Amino acid sequence: LSLDFVLQDQYDIIDKHTQSGLDLVEKYVKFVKERTEIEQNYAKQLRNLSKKYSPKRGSKEEQECRFSNHQAFLDILNEMNDYAGQRELIAENMMINICIELTKYLQELKQERKMHLSEAKKAQQYLEGTYKQLDNSKKRFEREWREAEKAAQYAEKTDQDLNATKADVEKAKQQAHMRTHIAEECKNDYASQLQKYNKEQNQFYFTDMLQDMDERRIKKLAQGYVLFADTERHVMPIIGKCLEGITRAGTNVNERNDSVVLIEQHKSGFERPGDLEFEDYSQGINRASSDSSLGTPKGPLELLGKNKNKTFRLFNKKSKLPSSSLSPFSTTPTPSPANGPPSPKFGRDPLSYCLMEINKTVKPRISSFRTLKRMVSPVDSEGFTHLPPEQRRKRLQQKIDDISKELQKEIDQSEALGKMKDVYEKNPQMGDPASLAPQITQTAQNMERLRGELNKYEVSAIYTEFDDEFEEEELAAPIGQCTALYNFPGSSEGTISMQEGEVLFVVEEDKGDGWTRVRRNNGDEGYIPTSYATITLNK
Repeated sequence: LSLDFVLQDQYDIIDKHTQSGLDLVEKYVKFVKERTEIEQNYAKQLRNLSKKYSPKRGSKEEQECRFSNHQAFLDILNEMNDYAGQRELIAENMMINICIELTKYLQELKQERKMHLSEAKKAQQYLEGTYKQLDNSKKRFEREWREAEKAAQYAEKTDQDLNATKADVEKAKQQAHMRTHIAEECKNDYASQLQKYNKEQNQFYFTDMLQDMDERRIKKLAQGYVLFADTERHVMPIIGKCLEGITRAGTNVNERNDSVVLIEQHKSGFERPGDLEFEDYSQGINRASSDSSLGTPKGPLELLGKNKNKTFRLFNKKSKLPSSSLSPFSTTPTPSPANGPPSPKFGRDPLSYCLMEINKTVKPRISSFRTLKRMVSPVDSEGFTHLPPEQRRKRLQQKIDDISKELQKEIDQSEALGKMKDVYEKNPQMGDPASLAPQITQTAQNMERLRGELNKYEVSAIYTEFDDEFEEEELAAPIGQCTALYNFPGSSEGTISMQEGEVLFVVEEDKGDGWTRVRRNNGDEGYIPTSYATITLNK
């Protein structure tokens, strides 16, 4: 191979190799850039997912966050949002520390490579020119040395020729000497050109400019590889905390506490209804056989599910009658005189009779109270009357608190406007006091309106409390006294036991059914057979 070909071949290899290295850097930058786009899209989808399932402010779902299982799900959504932020941070750091940094370094490498290749090309061209000079010098030295040898041989031949004159011999020697001198000069020039060429050639083939550049490129690219892992490893502790938060949200769920919160939120304030009594429709068929088997009569409260040792409270809201207990009863059998008086106030329908008596005695007072309440508290449409007492009480208190806050804001604004008006009156250059009149008027109207609403809801709250308890506040006044002639067990519901000689208050006299309603000093009430006691009514 010629030297020209060898140089050109090495130049092409260096050119292709360095260009391949730059292409690899550019390819890696594109790879990392696409990775950052994936991270950003992933983070965006996670944020959208968290937003989609997060409760809106003031919504029913937000109110349910008082339950631990709902709050845990909200905590998970928040942790996922933080996790998305860490994925965005990974993308941002990769873009800054890898993509932007390597792109900038790549531009510098391209400029440096271009400069080095230009210098290498010039060096190659210069080396080629030096070699041509060396070749010419070598050929001249070869030619001149041959001529010097011929001249020396001719001078020697002339010197030995007997026919040659002394002048011819001297001339031949001078010519040989001159040729030898020229050959020596060509030899020295050839040696000088050879030394120069070898120096240039050594400098061309052993210069490490491109090698140093390529090694720096490889080192920088390797650092980019390491950063690819370190960038994500740097946020792993925070991602771990996000995952720990999700785990903690699951472990913080308290199913028993959620049940307690639900009960506390929706409890009505009513007691649980009593057990329903068995409705024996076969009594009408077996009346003849059952007439002689009845003992002590049963009072009407037996049908209402009341315990005999409880105070008689037909209108206590905490013991509402279930709707199923309002079904009509069949005809109650009448016991024989030997077994005592018949059951009190029982006709064909004992429950209907009982309710009728209730309407006669208690309902008029309730009706009057309801009328008074409607006149005093006209906020029935907004008084949450459709809610049970406990929930109604909470909603009314919340409404009162909200109105109180709004009223306080208006009061503060009114005071601020008043102070501003005083400042304007003392310093007219700061503003016109009359300009504040509309705001002052509007604020006063708002205060008046809020005070009216606050008063309405406070009155409603007061009557709510009274409505829950007013049936229990007063007991019917006694109308006389009675003394027991015999012991009476009071085993039936609605009746009350008594001992011979015991003195009781008469609350309701016998209506003709053989039963009298009485009360003890401790408040226990019930019915006793009228014939079992001597009764004295007040005059």
